[in-house]
Amino acid sequence: MPLSRRRFLTVSAGAGAALGAAPAPARAAGRPRPFGRYGSPAARLTPGTLYVHPGGAGDVTTVRDAVAAANGTGHTLVIAPGTYRETVAVDRTRTAMTWIGASEDPRDVVVVYGNAAGTPKPGGGTHGTTGSATTTVQADGFGARWITFANDWLRADHPDITGTQAVALKVQGDRSAFHHCRFLGHQDTLYADSMALGTFARQYFSHCYAEGDVDFVFGRATAVFEQCHFRTLSRTDLAGAPYGFVFAPSTAGANPLGYLVTRSRVSSEAPDGYYKLARPWVPSSDTTARPMLTVRDTRLGPGIDALAPYANMSDAYPWQAQRFAEYRNTGPGAAVTVLANRPQLTPRQARSATRAAWLGDWEPWKEVC
Repeated sequence: MPLSRRRFLTVSAGAGAALGAAPAPARAAGRPRPFGRYGSPAARLTPGTLYVHPGGAGDVTTVRDAVAAANGTGHTLVIAPGTYRETVAVDRTRTAMTWIGASEDPRDVVVVYGNAAGTPKPGGGTHGTTGSATTTVQADGFGARWITFANDWLRADHPDITGTQAVALKVQGDRSAFHHCRFLGHQDTLYADSMALGTFARQYFSHCYAEGDVDFVFGRATAVFEQCHFRTLSRTDLAGAPYGFVFAPSTAGANPLGYLVTRSRVSSEAPDGYYKLARPWVPSSDTTARPMLTVRDTRLGPGIDALAPYANMSDAYPWQAQRFAEYRNTGPGAAVTVLANRPQLTPRQARSATRAAWLGDWEPWKEVC
């Protein structure tokens, strides 16, 4: 297995700790229990619990088969450690579904595939950005804990393909919560979106880790990222900066709330100053979009260009005309100088930039996880 692909299956213990990942529970001597403290097919958490085990010790051997079997609402998937190489789609009818990584360590349960936007489809044409997603979630009320969502498509393996967007997770449902999860990819890793322009989907990411290079957290959802770690990757296909962008929100103009990043950090394995913090995405399908991103109380490492942290995706929609703001960030990538152009919230404005204001009466941070 090439080293460049192996990164999607595990990270160092130090990186795992940085994610806020809970340590795996101690196992008793003898044969380990594949589902940990979450029961087994013989002793289910609830009647709606399905057990996934790649070796056949559960109800099904793939996540896709478990989703197919989970008709209706309120199902829980307990997923045993393993690498599940498959694409998975949770449609709108499968509401209030929860995925749980049985070991309580996101490095152990990896759902991964390798399509890109330009990858040919068997029936003709290419997948496009949305079709490249390893996992797609359209249903409301989806939750995941201790899961890695990955797309291991690599530019170096496919020099003939120009559509290099490769989504690990596309989530569109309202009240979607991810705790202690990882999102691994390169371009367009995490697509936090909604089902339609007029639909405002609320999403919450807590103690999660996302890595990539170009626009690797993007979309039009109303999303809160709390105590998350974003890591920009090195690139060998470019000679100079910028290597890419962390965020590319595409918030609808009618939506007052886009992305909120709070109490998080951005680190980099690329040279200092080679990444922009964000650029606005105004898609051709919604030219009235006004992308919104607020980053507060977050450490921005030296990989972020402190003098010019924002850039345009299109000169027709300059970032200065969008809704970008920061507040009380720290680190070398957050320096506010006379030369730097980075809007700052006032203390009064910051009092309204909170997870409660973003998510309203939905309080996913109170969920047991």
